[in-house]
Amino acid sequence: MTHSTESPLMPRTEADPGFGWLSIARLGLIQACLGGIVVLATSTLNRIMVVELALPAVLPGLLVAMHYAVQILRPRMGFGSDRSGRCTPWILGGMAVLACGGVLGAVAVTTMSTSLASGIALSVLAFLLIGVGVSASGTSVLVLLAKRVAPKRRAGAATMVWLMMIAGFAITAGIAGHLLDPYSEARLLAVATGVAVIALVMTALMLIGLERTARAPEAAGADPVVREGFRATLTKVWREPAARHFTVFVFVSMLAFSAQDLILEPFAGTVFGFSPGETTKLSGLQHSGILCGMLLVALAGSGRLFGRRLGSLKFWTVTGCIASGFALAGLVAAGILGPGWPLRANVFLLGAANGAFSIAAIASMMRLAGEGEGRREGTRMGLWGAAQALAFGGGGLLGTALSDIARLVIDDIAIAYALVFGLEALLFIVSARLASQIHEPAPTIPSQTPLPQQPLSQEAAHA
Repeated sequence: MTHSTESPLMPRTEADPGFGWLSIARLGLIQACLGGIVVLATSTLNRIMVVELALPAVLPGLLVAMHYAVQILRPRMGFGSDRSGRCTPWILGGMAVLACGGVLGAVAVTTMSTSLASGIALSVLAFLLIGVGVSASGTSVLVLLAKRVAPKRRAGAATMVWLMMIAGFAITAGIAGHLLDPYSEARLLAVATGVAVIALVMTALMLIGLERTARAPEAAGADPVVREGFRATLTKVWREPAARHFTVFVFVSMLAFSAQDLILEPFAGTVFGFSPGETTKLSGLQHSGILCGMLLVALAGSGRLFGRRLGSLKFWTVTGCIASGFALAGLVAAGILGPGWPLRANVFLLGAANGAFSIAAIASMMRLAGEGEGRREGTRMGLWGAAQALAFGGGGLLGTALSDIARLVIDDIAIAYALVFGLEALLFIVSARLASQIHEPAPTIPSQTPLPQQPLSQEAAHA
């Protein structure tokens, strides 16, 4: 019996086009399933605890923060896929853990109505499982994308996968909201179980035949990652200047990105007198801007919009961070000048800048994961995922805490908000400086030697 000499852990060659758009869309569906379970836990259960059960809002807040904190396990999950040589078991296993956490979260909420202490204990366990599941499944999806997506498709792939995850948020929230009305505990359990089962089955179907069988470790030769333990591998990755620098960039930029989330709507309501409905529309306008920014970078990254010169991921990462800083500076002006400022246009531009830098950064992450010594894509991706999760968990807390402190110290509420937005703008300028130092390979001159003709795979035909 002959064995293929190709492994999914090996670098792609020019004869291997990597994943086509159909395969990328399959991974996007998995992200949508992940997003569906997460939004049910972080949004729907949050609302039920606060409204139906009349519990303090700090309880779901702490639970959500805990699900971010436990994602410090992402490097260990990524190392597991490095060591096993396959991402599929980690994606499917992580989704199974996530599904269990989602169902247990619903059980915990129904338990709170009869035994608050037992319900809280179950909620803690549920959100721990959710964090672990997201760490394993989400990290391994990104690792598989990093290994198998061609450079020219990375910005488009990142956009597709993230948009499908957002679609998972929206579709699940909409359908679950419809099915839960009128609310009952039985309906909650049925909806949570249904979402979990659908997500798990869909993930299993999307993974069939997606990842080629990896070679056995013995066939791979003396691979240091196979022999080394997690701590030694993580230490070596952290010692890589590019990986360490990118970790700092991810943390600072995502801290700035998430810090304005929880204070933008209160700012619009307090300073501009927006009603709850108007602030919700403002948030929707910001997300429309994010979508436009993502699509802009996806087209630019393919070289179809501005040509190769302005298709650099580094250019869009730096530009997006600078533009985000200027958009936040606009919110500083809004706090000083008041209702005369074009707030809606400002918020749309903030969203577009955020979308541009975030997609460019994710595509850069996919490239950098395969660089450096050894086959450590999973460990690198896990390290950056942990930095992002910690920044997201701390960003909301930082933004709200700073706004509260500023309002205590400064009598003028508008100026207090402006001060916080100014600090966030500075974080984005620091992020732009860090992004400008990200290593980017020089463009290569295409070889004049004709490549051997090989029949296109079904995936390549869809590309």
